[in-house]
Amino acid sequence: MIELPLDLPAELVPLSWLLGVWEGSGVIDYTVNDEPISYEFGQRVSFSHDGLPYLNYSSYTWLLDDEHTPLVAESGYWRLHRVQQAGDPGPAMLPGVGERPFPDAESVEALRNADGGFDLEAALVHPGGVSELYLGQVKGPRIDLGTDAVMRAAGAKDYAAATRMYGLVDNHLLWAWDIAALGQDLRTHASARLGKVD
Repeated sequence: MIELPLDLPAELVPLSWLLGVWEGSGVIDYTVNDEPISYEFGQRVSFSHDGLPYLNYSSYTWLLDDEHTPLVAESGYWRLHRVQQAGDPGPAMLPGVGERPFPDAESVEALRNADGGFDLEAALVHPGGVSELYLGQVKGPRIDLGTDAVMRAAGAKDYAAATRMYGLVDNHLLWAWDIAALGQDLRTHASARLGKVD
């Protein structure tokens, strides 16, 4: 059973099943120029909120080797995809003007899409010079995302596109990530199964 925090903004209710800290393991399985790359990794993921209508996201991974070698990290923000209104803060540090939009569950229902879910966006940043903007949908305890834009710093490795899928199955967070990188087309990259940390 999912318990909703009392201070949860109404817009986050469709994403509430993600809230908390998740930890577990997964596998990397990617092929570059017919050469397979395969590793097992550990991962710790956190979804939190600070009272605004988005989730804070962070992920840290390490190889499951003798040294638990640090692998990668990423962070970002997840929110329902909608037009920003006068009551929303921004741009930059400017406060919103007037009432915050979508203050209750009834008003959030107006954001439901024709498929019965909610359109979603996730902005993720990697320390290696890559930033991704994903668009997709949350429908019950499942999320499907695809990159709308990928920005790379001049020194970043080749990375062109990605899709991600998240789902809540038997109280575990399962995810799969396909990427187009290093001159390869979109293909399987990694997946994991994570349990909620008390």
